[in-house]
This record gives sequence, C-alpha cells and structure tokens, in this order.
Amino acid sequence: MSVKLGIIGAGGMLQYHAAGFRQAGAEMVAVADLAPGAAEKAAKEWDIAEAYTSVEEMLEKSDIDAISVIVPNKFHAPLAIQCMNAGKHVFCEKPPALSAAELEEMMKVSKATGKKLMFNFNNRARPESREMKKMLQDGTLGEINSAQAKWARRTGIPGIGGWFTNKELSGGGALIDLLHMVDLAMYFMGYPEPAYVMGKTFDTFIKDPSFKGPWGIPDNADGVTDVEAAAHGFISFKSGQTLSLQVSWAEMIKREEVSVVFQGTKGGGKVERLFEEDGIDETAIDTCEIYVQEDGRSVDKTIEVEGCEDMGRINSAANFVETIEGSAEPLNTPEQSLILMKVIDAIYKSSETGAPVAL
Repeated sequence: MSVKLGIIGAGGMLQYHAAGFRQAGAEMVAVADLAPGAAEKAAKEWDIAEAYTSVEEMLEKSDIDAISVIVPNKFHAPLAIQCMNAGKHVFCEKPPALSAAELEEMMKVSKATGKKLMFNFNNRARPESREMKKMLQDGTLGEINSAQAKWARRTGIPGIGGWFTNKELSGGGALIDLLHMVDLAMYFMGYPEPAYVMGKTFDTFIKDPSFKGPWGIPDNADGVTDVEAAAHGFISFKSGQTLSLQVSWAEMIKREEVSVVFQGTKGGGKVERLFEEDGIDETAIDTCEIYVQEDGRSVDKTIEVEGCEDMGRINSAANFVETIEGSAEPLNTPEQSLILMKVIDAIYKSSETGAPVAL
C-alpha cells in the first residue's frame, strides 16, 4: 500500500517534492495553502484530490501518512510539531528551523510520537555527492582533514523587504538560506562535533536593488530588511578537522559558485556547480573531481555521473518516502541537522560579539 502524503504550501518547491514522491510510488492526496486559490490551483496542476485553506481541516479530514512542509522558515517548527502530534511523518524544507533550540523541540516531539523527521538537504542526493560519499566511505580518499564550503552569489537577493529578508520570518539571510554546502561539507566529513566557531556577517548591498536575483520575487517597500547579505566563517571540530565557509546573496565575485572542496589523507576532491549569469539550473556546469598521487605523480580525475538539473531535489523527496517504507536509509537525520543549526547560531553570535564561540 502506497504512502499517502499531504502538502502544506503550494509554492515553487512543490514541483520537486511532487516528482520525488511519485518517483517513489507515493500518493499525494491533499494540499493546503492559506493563500486564496493557491491550493486549488496546485491540486489541479498535480492531480491531487483534496485542497484546503486550513491545515487543521486537512489533518482532520484527510487520510494521510506523512506531510511535506513547504512554507517560510518561521513556520517550519510549529507546523512540523503539529503534524507529528497528529501522527504524521514530516519532510520539511530547509532550514530545519529558525534556531537550534527550535529544532530540539521538534526532535523531542519526533521521539515522543515515533514519527520520522527529515529535511530537504537535496544536495546530498546529487549524483556527484553520492559518488563522492562512496569514495569517502570506502577509504579511497582517506579521512578529510580540511574542507571549504561555498555558495556565493553576486546578484542573488531574493526580493528586498519580503519574508526572505525579514529575520523574524527567515531566521537570517544568505547563511541560513544557502546552508546547503556547509551541510554537504560536514556530511562528507562524517558530521563531526564542532569545538569552536568563528564568523562574520556583512549587510553590504542588502538593500541595493541592483543585487537582486533573477527569480521575480517582488520587493516590498514597506517590508523589513534586517538580515545579512554574506557570511564568512571558520569551524574547528573536536576531531581535529576544520571547515571554512563563504555564503552570500550579494558579494563582489565573478560568478555564482556552489562548491565543496576538501583535502583528505589519501586524496582531495571537489563537487562544484557554476552558474551562468541568469542563475538558471539548465545553464549550470557541474563537476566532480578527485586529486590523488599515483606513482609519485599528481593525478586529477574527473568522475562522470549522470546530469541532474534539479540538484537532487527529486531524489531527496523520494528518499523520504523510501525511508518511511523501510526500503532505504535516510539521507539525513535530525541529529545532524542539530549540529548544523548550532553552527549557524554560533556564526551569528560570533559576528555579533566579535569573538569565537565554543560549542
């Protein structure tokens, strides 16, 4: 019997969740969105039987095993908790929550109810990432000593004055929005426990409309813009490993770059996506490389994988369904997500205090 899914939020990410759920053989039976007409439109587009403007009504009336949460960051924790308490597994968009403290509350409910809690860290599901993880697990590259995580944009502010730039709604700016490469780097590293975190955020250009991204999200002249445009940081782990990071919506760089580079005891590696000026997935260039020494020579190898324009989003959603069914291991865990959120909290705190933060 297929997993029955309900959707909360009819935004753009629904297309990937829907494709992934159906790829895994699940059935989407209901969708809810507070915006008038949004749920009905999504239900028609994705052939979903029921549409609601009330989450409570959907949870009460629909026969649902699991919920997909696709809403602004502020509502991730309360909706996930509400759904788990209603007996539903939860697949939530990133970031997991506004803070580590919120995520800890979500984890308590997950444990108390026995319901799975997973997040859309879709870059782990990219073909390049899967191949690199295999080589790290089988010992080909040894253990990672150090890594560099980057998601840097030159013109990528997602609407000035909207919910993305309102810290109360988003939890922060570029750092919490583009946390994927920080997560992927720590995933490759085995998710070690951080010892110290040092970071600095910058709000340069955050209100400059010439640094807006290409997604057509409207500005709100009466809205709030109080988040960072860029963040740089350094993490020292209890294992002795280190990670440096650069994350930005608006920063003076040549082009958008999404990458994890690492140096291991037997070899190094890089997973990278370079965007053209329009920032559209179809124009991106993906690479996966490893760097080793063979017979006294430096050898660089390109790892060939199938193309994946959606950056693993579809496979990530499919993995959630497969995890519920017991046919696959989860690509991410709440415990790993908690470490990530503690790091993000610490970077913001370090930037405010001007001092390293011990964890």
